[in-house]
Formats: sequence, structure tokens, C-alpha cells
Amino acid sequence: MTHRGPAVRPRRLRSTPAMRRLVGETRLHPAELVLPMFVREGAAEAVPITSMPGVSQHSLDSFRRALVDAASAGIGGVMLFGVPSVRDAEGSGATDPDGILNVATRIAVQELGDALVVQTDLCLDEFTDHGHCGVLAADGSVDNDATLERYRDMAIAQAESGSQLLGLSGMMDGQVAGVRDVLDGRGFGGTPILAYAAKYASAFYGPFREAVQSTLVGDRRTYQLDPGNAREGIRETILDAAEGADIVMVKPAMSYLDVLASAADISEIPVWAYQVSGEYAMIEAAAANGWIDRRRAIEESVVSIRRAGADAVLTYWAQELAGWLRETA
Repeated sequence: MTHRGPAVRPRRLRSTPAMRRLVGETRLHPAELVLPMFVREGAAEAVPITSMPGVSQHSLDSFRRALVDAASAGIGGVMLFGVPSVRDAEGSGATDPDGILNVATRIAVQELGDALVVQTDLCLDEFTDHGHCGVLAADGSVDNDATLERYRDMAIAQAESGSQLLGLSGMMDGQVAGVRDVLDGRGFGGTPILAYAAKYASAFYGPFREAVQSTLVGDRRTYQLDPGNAREGIRETILDAAEGADIVMVKPAMSYLDVLASAADISEIPVWAYQVSGEYAMIEAAAANGWIDRRRAIEESVVSIRRAGADAVLTYWAQELAGWLRETA
């Protein structure tokens, strides 16, 4: 009797590119990608970020050109970060209508209209001389409730500048409820909130510190999550949704795919993830050394984030990846 081998052969569905495409479970689309962008006050031209090859701090002129390119790529949105020339203890530049982030927001809305969603980082760390995400108390700790007042003012400044989605990334208790309340009370009830709900005190933010020229001394472990705590990330996600968030986020992505998957399982609102600067820098460095296939590694990394449950991904490769997706569509 001839042995026929196994009857169940999963490899049948991997036999050709067409077959693999037909049965693929996770697909990427440019509309699911958001490009973080840095705008530097007083810059005459784009300034390369050495730890993030291919990413720059934009001047206002280079920012305008980059916005057009981003819209042409068909991505879903841009997330804006300001790099001010002057900082103080209160982060005054964050609420100054002529501060760099609010100026950049108005430019983006003017340039893009409804072509994609203009999003703004609502946090004080780029604007404070101490580099923390909030106002400091006399003992040097971050004063949660005093910080909420600054966030409320910042929300109005960003909404008045035309921001179409406020990204609350400071990890203060009650920040979503505080911002939702002031937006509703000041006539911005239609402005949505993206809550960085499960934001961890991660080592993978290093290159971002260069990107925003952070002045931080110490760490943010009293308000960002401990990397070992998965349940706490889910608790924060549930709290932010209950306070009125329209979207919740897990950050970083790569080391927290379990948290992302759990959040996606329980959330009734969209769940996003941020592929952070360190994730970007590691792949770029390995590719530059010839250790990995750059394009395959980028595509695989973003697919893994979507597979874990992210409805959209903030990634510094958003525009480049969108171009590849158009090539293979």
C-alpha cells in the first residue's frame, strides 16, 4: 500500500503569490497610517535628526512641502509636534497662539483641508524647560491637577488653531475628562480626542528626545506605565474610554503587542498604536549595516501591529510604506 502522506496540508494555501494574497488575514492600507512630523521654530531649512535617518525637524517651508507629499501618498493623517526656541517652567509656548505648534497646525489645515486628518500632540514636554509632561510642584514632582489646567488651555489653543484630533499623550489622571469638559463647554464638542491610554515608560523613546530637543532630567516613571504591567494598561484604556476618548492608543507598539491585542479585544472604540522612534531607529540601523532586508522588515513590523489589533498605526515610515502599498495594489 502506497503511503500518501498527510491529508491536511496547510501549505496548499501558500503555494503562489496569488494564493497567499487571496487568503491573507491582515492587510495594510495607506489610510490606516499616520505620519508624525516635527516642526522647529526659527529653522531656515529642514534639520536632519541623526538618530532617525530620513526624518527631519521641518522649517515652515519644508513643512508645507512635506504636507503636500503626505496628502499625495494617501495616508490617513499627520501628528504634529512643535520644537520651540524658548521654553519655560509652565510650557507657555504650548498655549501661545503664535507658538510653533499652533502656527504649524493652522498651516497644515490651510494646506490640507480635508485631505487627511491634522492631529496635534497635546503635552507639555516639548515646551517645558525641565522636560516633563506637566507642571512641577515645589518638591520637583509633577503636579497632576495643576497640569490638567494647562492641558485644558492647550486643548482650546489647538482646537482654535484647527486641530482635527487632539492627541493627549501626557498620562495625567483625568486628562481626558478635563479636556472633554472644556472642549464641550467652549463650543468644540465636535473635536475628537485620541487618548494615549497605555503609554509606557519605555527605553524606546530615545531618538524622539533628540527630535524634540528634550531637556528632560530624570524619568517619567511616576506617570507613565511600568513596562511589566499589562493589566494596568487595560485599566487605563477602560478609564480613558469612560471619560470620553474617541480613540485610545498603546505606545510603544513593538514591545506591547500583548497589551494592544487585549485592548483591541475589549474596546468599543478604535484602538491605535504608535511605532516609536526607537523601533524606527533599530530597523534603520540594522538595515544600514546590511543585517536585515529593510523593506521586508518595515512591512513585517507594521503588519504585526495591525495583526495584534491596531486599527491605525502612527509610524515614521507612513509615507514610504504608502508608496509601496500603491505599487502592489
